[in-house]
Amino acid sequence: MALDLFAGIPVNDYPAALAWYEKLLGSPPTFVASDSEAVWELAEHRSLAIEHRPEHAGHALHTVFVDDLDALLAETAERRLQPARRETYSNGVRKATYVDPDGNEIGFGGAPL
Repeated sequence: MALDLFAGIPVNDYPAALAWYEKLLGSPPTFVASDSEAVWELAEHRSLAIEHRPEHAGHALHTVFVDDLDALLAETAERRLQPARRETYSNGVRKATYVDPDGNEIGFGGAPL
């Protein structure tokens, strides 16, 4: 069975969120679905989208696992974004959580060193 993931993030201020996510993800959206929705394809069949939905903004919690967490952290730091939290779990898995202007949490996880 083929799987696709489309993770949505409701935002209050679409233009501000668009700029913030471009900074976090290091690129403009892969495509703009409408004047209130932008989509980034993170990997084949795996997308992250922001949508202007003020009544739901600030409640998203997503974690994306990456091959090289240290590289991602260095890249976001170059774009002047720092995680709000860094954690290391008992099994050695690390996670860095960024919080957008609405309070949505986007975490990036990585395997133990």
